Amino acid sequence: MHDIKDFGKVAVLMGGASAERAISQMSGQGVLQALQASGIDAHAFDPSQRDLGELRREGFARCFIALHGRFGEDGTVQGALELLGIPYTGSGVMASAIAIDKVMTKRVWLTEGLPTPKYQLLRQGRFSQQELDAIPQALGLPLIVKPAREGSSIGVVKVASHREMLDAVVQAAQRDPDVLCEQYIDGDELTCPVIGAGDDAQALPLVRIVAPQGNYDYQNKYFTNDTRYLVPSGLPAHEEDVIKAIVLKAYRVLDCRGWGRVDVMVDARTRQPYLLEINTSPGMTSHSLVPMSARATGISYEALCLRLLSLATLDNPRRPDLATGGAGP
Repeated sequence: MHDIKDFGKVAVLMGGASAERAISQMSGQGVLQALQASGIDAHAFDPSQRDLGELRREGFARCFIALHGRFGEDGTVQGALELLGIPYTGSGVMASAIAIDKVMTKRVWLTEGLPTPKYQLLRQGRFSQQELDAIPQALGLPLIVKPAREGSSIGVVKVASHREMLDAVVQAAQRDPDVLCEQYIDGDELTCPVIGAGDDAQALPLVRIVAPQGNYDYQNKYFTNDTRYLVPSGLPAHEEDVIKAIVLKAYRVLDCRGWGRVDVMVDARTRQPYLLEINTSPGMTSHSLVPMSARATGISYEALCLRLLSLATLDNPRRPDLATGGAGP
């Protein structure tokens, strides 16, 4: 870990303009308080309310990204910080842009031989009723319909019959014109946080999620105490090892860094794990899963925030200086 003074002035980016703004504010406030309690000169910064150029003008040395979803977790803010030359937590521009898109993520994973549920992509207004009717035949029922680029289970619908398909697609399309229809995996729901980059990346303990009626939706994620989180997961050690190995490969092939969290389903009958998606700026609220997993290894919330901040970097740390045209520091 760095000496506290080495961090300099830190901006905690929170809020933002995505559908996950409220959750981002909760995450950001938690991170801000933890950093300040550790002696960091940390300040809240909402990119939807302030010009990002103020970060450089006000002398911020690095950013902790506590933004979720679009305009924060999708490579846009990361690109702006690259131009400003301000190191930031989490994945870089390309990895963030791919990871926010569930379909692009699946394409990469499938190319690398990683298991993920079967899927079909629909574009709003660009599909026929015949195509819609064919999806349950291809994927089976029930199936999952979700926006291609949203988090926190926003817009996710479990479809149990043909007649529910259109309403589910319309609902998802209100959030994103690209709608992902995905094979439903019946079994254990798990998540696995990862910290670090490349060969140094480490998988933290799995968290098994037991939600009411198996419905781990937005409400059950953040605003109820009815969902149970099991750490240790209770899975056999060999199963957990297999899942961690798959998760680490999934994280590395996308070139993720800093930290992330990969969501997984394990088929109850075959015990085959399936990768659902990856979050490159995971939640840091009181209900969030990365801090929960870290605690199981003896890492406190405050220590976790400091560790993540210490990993802040740039895709191009020797960025050409825009003002002079010379080499950056």
